[in-house]
Amino acid sequence: MGILSCFFCTDINRGVREFQATPGAILLDVRSQQEHNFKRIPDSLNLPLKDLQLAKEHFPDLSTPLFVYAYGGEHSARAVSRLKAMGYTNVRDIGGIKKCCGTQGYQGPTVGTRWKDSPT
Repeated sequence: MGILSCFFCTDINRGVREFQATPGAILLDVRSQQEHNFKRIPDSLNLPLKDLQLAKEHFPDLSTPLFVYAYGGEHSARAVSRLKAMGYTNVRDIGGIKKCCGTQGYQGPTVGTRWKDSPT
C-alpha cells in the first residue's frame, strides 16, 4: 500500500453499519475463498476478485446495494471499479479489514479464527 493510500483509507466499521441499515444490501468480501473461510465479517458473501466476472450470476439486479471489502482496501477499490463497469449502480467500497493509517481496522464480531495481525 502506497503513501497516498493513507489519504483515502476508509472506516470499514462505518461501512458495515451502513450495510446493516440498508435493506436488501449485500456485504461482499472480494478476498480469496481461503481468506474468507479463515476470518470474515458475519453475513458477508464471498466472491473473489479473480471471479468477479461471475457477479451477474450471483447478483442479477444491477441496483442491488453492494458494500465491498477486502483485506487492505486495494482489492475492494479494484472490485468496485470493475462492478461499476459491469453496470452496477449502487456499489460502495468500505475498505479493508486490517489497520490502516490510524484507523483501527474492523472492530466488530467475526466468524472463523483470529486475524493474523490481531494484537490480542
